[in-house]
Amino acid sequence: MSLQSLKDRLPDYAKDLKLNLGSLAAETVLSEQQKRGTFIAAAHASRNAEVIQALTAEFAPGLGEAAHTAAKASAAIMAMNNVYYRFTHLVENAEYGKLPAKLRMNVIGNPGVEKVDFELWSLAVSAINGCGLCVTAHDKVVRAHGLSAEQVQAAVRIASVVQAVAATLEAADASAAVRIEPTALAA
Repeated sequence: MSLQSLKDRLPDYAKDLKLNLGSLAAETVLSEQQKRGTFIAAAHASRNAEVIQALTAEFAPGLGEAAHTAAKASAAIMAMNNVYYRFTHLVENAEYGKLPAKLRMNVIGNPGVEKVDFELWSLAVSAINGCGLCVTAHDKVVRAHGLSAEQVQAAVRIASVVQAVAATLEAADASAAVRIEPTALAA
């Protein structure tokens, strides 16, 4: 599966997503590794097999093995951290935020790629997963490593479109299973 076949699978009502996928694939504000890794990390965060397969086929060949692994690792570790830290942020009991997490997170300290790239991918995944505490923390790190607001925005734009594509494909498949008579639509 390719990026084009993924775009072709989107229904007509999702034309904006098709256009956004194309423009983001050509994004130049990020390095190639940052862009490709963001697509891979966001695809894995989307949990949609079709999206993962298509975006891996499109973007993994331009990544080295270490970067491809690190992008997937960012989605994996953020799947855990986003739940944990979102809880500590949302619960109305400050005591939880003072307790040590007691969760292994070694990949964050040694991701196998430049820290700024891994942190950018983690930020994009955290945006998908809706963890404000993690988004803020990763944003501070990438900005301290010299990334601009435009670069962060580009990564989050990729994440938002990838997530929307996954949701739209799942919804289209679900609605294809429902047969609606034309007269019911006119009512």
